Amino acid sequence: MRVGGPAEHLIEARSSDELVRAALQLWEYDDPWLLLGGGSNTVMADDGFAGTAVLVRNTGIERIDAEPGVVRLRVQAGHNWDELVETCVEHGWAGIEALSGIPGLAGAAPVQNIGAYGQELSDVLHSITFLDREAGEVLRIPAEELELDYRSSSIKSGREGVVLSIDLLLTESEDTANPLSAPIAYGQLADALGVTVGDRVSIRELRRSVLRLRASKGMVLDAADHDTWSAGSFFTNPIITERSARGLPATAPRFPVKGLEPAPAVTTFEELEAGVPLRVPPTPEPPQVKLSAAWLIENAGIPKGFRIPGSGASISEKHTLAITNRGAATAEDVAQLARYVIQLVQSEFGVILVPEPNLIGIEL
Repeated sequence: MRVGGPAEHLIEARSSDELVRAALQLWEYDDPWLLLGGGSNTVMADDGFAGTAVLVRNTGIERIDAEPGVVRLRVQAGHNWDELVETCVEHGWAGIEALSGIPGLAGAAPVQNIGAYGQELSDVLHSITFLDREAGEVLRIPAEELELDYRSSSIKSGREGVVLSIDLLLTESEDTANPLSAPIAYGQLADALGVTVGDRVSIRELRRSVLRLRASKGMVLDAADHDTWSAGSFFTNPIITERSARGLPATAPRFPVKGLEPAPAVTTFEELEAGVPLRVPPTPEPPQVKLSAAWLIENAGIPKGFRIPGSGASISEKHTLAITNRGAATAEDVAQLARYVIQLVQSEFGVILVPEPNLIGIEL
């Protein structure tokens, strides 16, 4: 976003070993520290960071043998995400092509389970290599233990440590001359390609289409275009109960969210005879729906390009979900506009928007 102050100290780690050494040393002295990848999803306070920022800069992609038709890749945390996607597309490895154009580095991808246009990292993540602060050692953590959900994970929720690398399981196309994408799972992308949801197309054409769509929304960085001076979507799409959503206007978009099925509760005859109380399955969670944060913002009366008088920040002229730096914004300008949006949406619809970027030293 090009706002915020500097860190007091800076360490650039160009290998996994350097990352481990830096983190262990900072933890030993209990110094304030900030792990920073590309910084694309971070908004730093104007006062900067009173501690040490560790820049993740270890790169590399390694192919690990897997079952036929499946490619397992080990990607270092500091590898540029979109360069990884481009490499996979050129090799015809399907599974992350709809995540083209997302800025940042590979190690940040599992932290908030990045997703776009019908694909999420959780669809293809096998495991991560993780320096766990509590354990004090490097662990291999399977994806199913990371509690991956919509823009969240156990790491984002408080499991402290450093992602060193990620392992992905991608599909190798049988047609090497014209490799196909994974089945398209997003209506807008299918429309842009002139196909229907569930179809597969040229993986290269799908990447080109995603990049065009992102650029039309100001979501591909262009130094000359202030609409791209942003942290991407500033708010997540709210997930609320179906019952709560009934109070919204009928025109408000809502999408069903599949909840977890409660695990069966089993009590054996032997346990019953021994006096063990009958186990009862937990009560299922009420049905939930995902709302469109962009719709809520627009219909609360905030148009594209909106700016508080005198502020250097504004809503993007291309997409109401993005807060942008018009060239001279401060972090406080960004925070002030975000607060205004949150308050207006809450007042109009009773829904509280949650910021998606990491806010360092900023309170909303």
